[in-house]
Amino acid sequence: MMAWGDQCTSWDDSVDIANIELFDYKDIPEDQFVMTTWHEDEPVEEVFWYAQNCAFQPVVELNNTLILDISPVERGERLLLLFSKSIETQNQ
Repeated sequence: MMAWGDQCTSWDDSVDIANIELFDYKDIPEDQFVMTTWHEDEPVEEVFWYAQNCAFQPVVELNNTLILDISPVERGERLLLLFSKSIETQNQ
């Protein structure tokens, strides 16, 4: 899970805590572990590049990417375009 934007560390922390609580504060099985990162001061293009080139789960193959944008303005098309460009850059 990669959080981006103002105060995104609170999202990062929330996912970490939810994953820990899910397993009652005990060891988390490798196939259930959620790695989180936050990218408050980085452009979203760099976060998308990171998602394409550095994000992986050692046990479970990640085949899909979900972009959840919580914003007062609609920017879904722009984000999808930027994400698509990050895929093109990776494939070059």
